[in-house]
Amino acid sequence: MKKIFIDGGAGTTGLRIVERLSNRDDLVVKVLPDDERKNIERRRECINESDVTFLCLPDDAAREAVSFVENENTVIIDASTAHRTLPEWAYAFPELSEAHYNKIKTSKRIAVPGCHAGGFIALVYPLIEAGALSPEEKLVCVSLTGYSGGGKSMIADYNNEERSNLLDAPRQYGLTQQHKHLKEMKAITGMSDFPIFTPIVGDFYSGMEVTVPLFASQLENEFGIEEIRNIYKNKYNGRIVSYRENTDESGFLSAVKLGGKDTMEIAVFGNNDRILLTARYDNLGKGASGAAIEAMNIALGLEKETGLEL
Repeated sequence: MKKIFIDGGAGTTGLRIVERLSNRDDLVVKVLPDDERKNIERRRECINESDVTFLCLPDDAAREAVSFVENENTVIIDASTAHRTLPEWAYAFPELSEAHYNKIKTSKRIAVPGCHAGGFIALVYPLIEAGALSPEEKLVCVSLTGYSGGGKSMIADYNNEERSNLLDAPRQYGLTQQHKHLKEMKAITGMSDFPIFTPIVGDFYSGMEVTVPLFASQLENEFGIEEIRNIYKNKYNGRIVSYRENTDESGFLSAVKLGGKDTMEIAVFGNNDRILLTARYDNLGKGASGAAIEAMNIALGLEKETGLEL
């Protein structure tokens, strides 16, 4: 059986990975007890004994953990933002292209996409790849997420019986346009500039809805709304990421539709003048732990859907 070490198993993503892998009979999962979690030598030992180590750590701690690796066969899957834009690291979104899939399969260093960034990239990458959208275009992205994306502190805030009434309504953040996912959104899509990015957190535990609005005039001449739909139909036809027609709920889109799942649903709305590109998924699923487990499956030579909630 393959040995899996989760470094940072006390955080939201780490706990979710532990919970989900503990049911696998093909893996031996190790997490250090609280009194050893920050013991460098114990972490170093566990990393180098593992076939796969998940890093569920802050960026600096993740970089430090990578420096501990001495076993050339250990695969590192990093859930932090530390390595997502480094060309030597595989980007864990295999549905983007065969090249992405093959790099995950052969790499010992894999970076898990950011939750917001994954939806944006899923929408924009295929359009630039197909020549429908110039990488020079200026884009806008709106992303609605559940509060679990803010980690233990934000979860505690929302679950506090004496919480502020400000939490009762959706809250926009990232107001300085310096959100940590922006670098990734630009680098992986190949855009020449950052999008205007508006993340919004709502009073629900998990779920995510990412929208990229486009004027038809932003598309290259031969492309309209039907051509855009066809690009997604051809790109996303698997069990994990798929294009869907008419996915709205009587004219509404709920961000919690795929809560608890590891899937992503791509859809296109609007008309020949104004187009809405949408991606719905779970910020803790395809937006975090699900993407990490999918990457592990590929790296270990397993079917990528193994153990996922589809």
